[in-house]
Amino acid sequence: MRVHIVDPSAYTPPYDHALCSALAAAGAQVQLYTSRFAHGAIAPPDGYERHESFYRLAAHVPDARARRAVKLAEHVPDMLRYRRAARAAEVAHFQWLAVQHLDGRLLPRGRPLVLTAHDILPREPRPGQRAAQRRLYERFDAIVVHSEHGRARLVGELGVEPARVRLIPHGVLRPWRGRPEEPLPAELGDGGRAAARPLDRPVALFFGLLRPYKGLDLLLDAWRGLEGAELWIAGMPRMDLAKLRAAAPAGVRWLTRFVSDGEMLALLRRASLVVLPYREIEQSGVAFAALGAGVPLLLSDVGAFPELAASGAARTFAAGDADALRDALRELLGDPAALARMAESARELAAGPYSWEQIARQTLALYESLLGESRTR
Repeated sequence: MRVHIVDPSAYTPPYDHALCSALAAAGAQVQLYTSRFAHGAIAPPDGYERHESFYRLAAHVPDARARRAVKLAEHVPDMLRYRRAARAAEVAHFQWLAVQHLDGRLLPRGRPLVLTAHDILPREPRPGQRAAQRRLYERFDAIVVHSEHGRARLVGELGVEPARVRLIPHGVLRPWRGRPEEPLPAELGDGGRAAARPLDRPVALFFGLLRPYKGLDLLLDAWRGLEGAELWIAGMPRMDLAKLRAAAPAGVRWLTRFVSDGEMLALLRRASLVVLPYREIEQSGVAFAALGAGVPLLLSDVGAFPELAASGAARTFAAGDADALRDALRELLGDPAALARMAESARELAAGPYSWEQIARQTLALYESLLGESRTR
């Protein structure tokens, strides 16, 4: 089966790589159409072909605002170029489409189209973007969601026909595979010592792009009064951190830049717990990287996070409640046995329902069903 995976803006290279590799290992002929990832090295293709055919001029523009303008100028011709390339595919599976006002008119025709709804609706929308996203869903033969929560929103909130919504789990992410192991980043004040050194004190890790909706302010408030542990905040800022850093309590370390895959593994190996106090989310790639490293999770009770907690690898607290978050942090960081049980559950999930072998089988079954339907039309 000839499959195209399409992520024009390279929003999720680790997910794209894991999906493409798994589909290829299951026997599909896979090509990934994307753009150059601007922030660092990514994994080389494993059994599939990668075409960095989107936004080739924008990739060389250093200024973020100017780069965005160039991307917009390139978007329509690049989508039309891909539409011609898609004639060679039996199924085109899009991961992200960021110009919803236009994309419905630029999609390929004459073959099944699949969209993974990583976000059901944009969280930080521009004017008219949410309505355009609703219209865009109408253009796809199937929409993949990663949780029952996502399915319920698509069907109940947006009115998508249930038959077009397919639940396929998000797989665990291990983007560090095949990469040299790196020491902990020196900015954390650890002297760059090996990541596998014995733990001196428990570490709670907040990792990923730093955005307002992720609740970093809540986490810093909840950390006040906690002793005997450290909070590490690591990731590239997409918000002004000056006030938060100035008011941060004791025991907080900062790493505010892009983190390489090898550094990510070092951080996860050092962490006792990954904490994600998001105010809103559907599903989180950071959570699945933590599961891939066997690290327990403390999550707010939003989106699909309660479904992860039901697995035993995570616990939830009431979103927006700093006191509840503080209590949960104190309890878990003081209970190594509980953390060990959660870590074991994470490893079981990684080998079971969230393994890419199972996800590839489910995804190929979806493609086969769509191709069968198209042949009978």
